[in-house]
Amino acid sequence: MTYTEVAGARDVPIRMWTDPSQVESQAMQQLRNITTLPWLHGLAVMPDVHFGRGATVGSVIAMKDAVCPAAVGVDIGCGVSAVRTSLTAADLPDDLGPLRSKMEAAVPVGHLGHPDRVDVRKLHGFEVGAWDALWGRFDELAPEVHFRRERAQSQLGTLGAGNHYVSIDEDEFGHIWIQLHSGSRNIGKELADHHIGVARSLTHNQGLVDRDLAVFLAKTSEMDAYRSDLYWAQEYARLNREVMLALFEDVVRAYFRKKKVTFDERISCHHNYVSEETYEGVDVLVTRKGAIRAGRGDLGIIPGSMAAGSYIVRGLGNADAFNSASHGAGRKMSRNAAKKHFTVQDLVKQTEGVECRKDAGVLDEIPGAYKNLKQVMRQQEDLVEVVTHLKPLITIKG
Repeated sequence: MTYTEVAGARDVPIRMWTDPSQVESQAMQQLRNITTLPWLHGLAVMPDVHFGRGATVGSVIAMKDAVCPAAVGVDIGCGVSAVRTSLTAADLPDDLGPLRSKMEAAVPVGHLGHPDRVDVRKLHGFEVGAWDALWGRFDELAPEVHFRRERAQSQLGTLGAGNHYVSIDEDEFGHIWIQLHSGSRNIGKELADHHIGVARSLTHNQGLVDRDLAVFLAKTSEMDAYRSDLYWAQEYARLNREVMLALFEDVVRAYFRKKKVTFDERISCHHNYVSEETYEGVDVLVTRKGAIRAGRGDLGIIPGSMAAGSYIVRGLGNADAFNSASHGAGRKMSRNAAKKHFTVQDLVKQTEGVECRKDAGVLDEIPGAYKNLKQVMRQQEDLVEVVTHLKPLITIKG
């Protein structure tokens, strides 16, 4: 579909790659509030849009000389990474439980960190220089998080909770993939919370219709401090996924040692982040919250639920959407609503054929709580083209 324009509060329209009548009223109000910001250059809304903390999930906001930290989200740099292996479906055992157990043992989930920090110098092909550079800049971060160094180091290479996951998938051609979703863990959240608090206290934000949309302005010390910490957290998130992929690759190598497994080049994309870009000759700061970059030729990953699987996509470079696409299917039901509406028996039925947890602890992640991924993909055919679909075989949740 092409986008639908909805009038905003100023002269900047809301471009929506979904049916506006199907968007919850809270999310629509959040979007209208964004259009009241005097620094706004443009707003694009992805088909997985839904209400979010501070700002709408599935929103792409381009601003001139300003950036809104809540429009990035508290999990700075959250995103998805994937790699295709040389394995095929025929190489897998009938019982995937033991492989799942090996994978679960390799990477902590939830709030946990590694008991002993990962020795990245022992990981295949890991960017040791990037690791050293990351920690070399730690003392430049906001002083309020300096006491978190040890925790941040232990959590680098860990999954987290909520909708974060790792999966073993089969594509349409029978190839086996490793895929995972995670972000900047607790250190990213603490940096985001700190800077959101600073932004809310600034004088120029006192008259906003929604204080959650407080912004930093260019050429100010507050903006410089935020962008420095933001880019550090985005790099932390990227390396977090790189460490996990390397750990899971080692598990697969060992488990299928007779196959001498090899891995293709990794695909990685943030979906909660800020990027410096230019549109119509205007330099802007683009925040994507629940959206991936889909510039022409860019490879990306759009996941659905534990049952719907994911799509590997290639961007079409649609400037009307600020070269963006959805970050997934998007929730159609809150976590609390899902727990009230569904039962564990529903979860078992909806995840049939997938080796995964099937208990009350992951009921909020039941496939029925998410939008229809195929419909979401149809709504953004002018944003991305499908490379292949990934069917989940093993899914590990936090």
